[in-house]
Amino acid sequence: MKQYKYNISLLLVFCLAFAGCDKYLDITPKGKRLLTTTADYDQWLNDESLVLGLAQPFCTFNYLGDNVDLVNIATPPAQAHELIYTWASQFSFDLNIAPPFWGEHYAKINQFNTVLVGIDAATGGTSVQRRTLKAEALLGRALEYFYLVNEYGKPYDSTTADKDPGVPFVVSNDVTQEVPGRSPVAVIHKHIIDDINAAIPDLPADNSANRFRGSKASAYSLLARVYFYAGNYTDAGKNAALALEHSNAVMIDFNGTIPAANLISVHPDVIYGRMVIGQMPATQDFMRSFASNDLRVRKLYYSTDGYTFNTRGATLFFPAAVNPIFQYTNTGTSVQEMKLIIAECAARRNDLATALQQLDDVRKNRFATASYIPFQSNDQEAVLQEVLKERGHELPYSGLRWFDMRRLDMDNRMTTVTRYDARGNIIATLEPHSNRYTLQIPVQVLSYNPGMEQNP
Repeated sequence: MKQYKYNISLLLVFCLAFAGCDKYLDITPKGKRLLTTTADYDQWLNDESLVLGLAQPFCTFNYLGDNVDLVNIATPPAQAHELIYTWASQFSFDLNIAPPFWGEHYAKINQFNTVLVGIDAATGGTSVQRRTLKAEALLGRALEYFYLVNEYGKPYDSTTADKDPGVPFVVSNDVTQEVPGRSPVAVIHKHIIDDINAAIPDLPADNSANRFRGSKASAYSLLARVYFYAGNYTDAGKNAALALEHSNAVMIDFNGTIPAANLISVHPDVIYGRMVIGQMPATQDFMRSFASNDLRVRKLYYSTDGYTFNTRGATLFFPAAVNPIFQYTNTGTSVQEMKLIIAECAARRNDLATALQQLDDVRKNRFATASYIPFQSNDQEAVLQEVLKERGHELPYSGLRWFDMRRLDMDNRMTTVTRYDARGNIIATLEPHSNRYTLQIPVQVLSYNPGMEQNP
């Protein structure tokens, strides 16, 4: 495969990644001081940059979704989040900064690769501890490649995935080495799945003390997510069930006692945690889709129009403003995500009993008990639609809506998405099957890798 030099933007990001660890480990870049002990590598995996979620601190990746309404957007859009919101071909043209999304993922991959290439030579600790740390690094790297291939590769299509360009698969932490070209989507998926499966035997059984760290349940939950977005609903459902079987995580009941701490790392519903600040302007149509007795509305959303949803921009997904315990949103995996995966996979194979039970397991924790009525139907499409709606309500701004839109577009279930300015003028549209469902490779990358293939 043709080789290309690392672009300078990635180099800058990697340097930032090392610098960010300094305040936690007093680690200086390669050539000055290296990680040497097993304890060093263990602390390396606790670094802030690895526990922060997708497009931190506010998960700007959510701006791609159809449930966001940026009322006061500039016309024409100029800032990065505005360009993301309007599905611009590029989100930044500054060649001296790391590109949004791409740079963040490869910076984290570099940190996980640092563990993978160095842990075997670490001093102190036991061989079991070193294998565990290697397994956690494989799992963390797999999560980042999951994001990359679902951002910059076409939606998974088994008939074309072996030819559709994916992303470079980098296994070194040496930024002076050459980087490979874009591996096909199918190849990246195989790397992800192989790495997770290789990690499972050496991962700990329980990560309850720090759910940012890996566990066997974490690995199964990530496998479920990977298969789910590849349209492999059989293996997605199986691995989601395994994640629940191997985890002691439980949903938070909004009718009962909520956690005392606001830390995602100890929230009981988290299986494999990543943390962002929850804050996103919601569309009126999205808010109107909630039932009146849905407790999520007043526990997670801030409204300046009395929750009537009559005014654009009046309602924010902003848990910190109404319930600080939920100020951080988990972009990692959770009990509820696994249950909704099982429910959708079951509905798609017409196992409605399983789908309805899993759906009920989620909904009964989110609706006022006194007025809650379980959803019932013998119609496959009706059940599937209800599961999809519940998925939208339960995981709205966790970085997954864009990926859901991509796979639903493959099923011909997406209509045109429209963006409006403050006066109601249309400023952008996303048509079904648009090429913009696949992000373009950032100009910062192509500037230093002119031979790399661009997406349409």
